[in-house]
Amino acid sequence: MKDIVGIGLTKQRQAVLRVIYESEEHLTASEVFEDARRLLPSISFATVYNSLRYLKQEGLIGEVRFGTDVARYDRNLTSHDHALCNNCGKLVDLNLTIPVALIEKASALSKFDVESIELTLRGLCPGCSK
Repeated sequence: MKDIVGIGLTKQRQAVLRVIYESEEHLTASEVFEDARRLLPSISFATVYNSLRYLKQEGLIGEVRFGTDVARYDRNLTSHDHALCNNCGKLVDLNLTIPVALIEKASALSKFDVESIELTLRGLCPGCSK
């Protein structure tokens, strides 16, 4: 887990951060709450939710959203892409190199001054495609 010594996190925020850093998945607030309760049985959903907001604001975790879907929380703070299963919702990190020609084309079509591009592949994960 990322070294959090010296930044003054409450035990509740430490528990939430630990859950996210120890997970291989992109967890929802409800999933973080369930796992955090194993560490701190008295923790409330409101505390988990507020801790997630605080940790995101402090740059200790990332938040991933796709349209109106529920937010998921990510320990990977570097710019990266994702693959999302249309059936079960599994979300996987991808580290892709985006061709300059794609960025230029996107900029020309949108008339945006493009700062970054994040790709999301949508389809069926290996478990759902069987």
